[in-house]
Amino acid sequence: MPSNNQNQGGGKSNWMTKEDASRIQSTQATSGKNTGSGSFASRAQAAGDKNSNANSSGGAQGGGQKK
Repeated sequence: MPSNNQNQGGGKSNWMTKEDASRIQSTQATSGKNTGSGSFASRAQAAGDKNSNANSSGGAQGGGQKK
């Protein structure tokens, strides 16, 4: 089973996890940066959620439940 560290062409590429997004959002908020809609923290959270959902439902992994 592939890990979250998937190479997507080019160089080394790591998927954003929910834990990564949480750390980014916390750091941005602590330093007084914008965490609202359209901010880097917001985009990181969306990517983490998207990747989490893709991994849990099988997504591009070809996994998921079989009937």
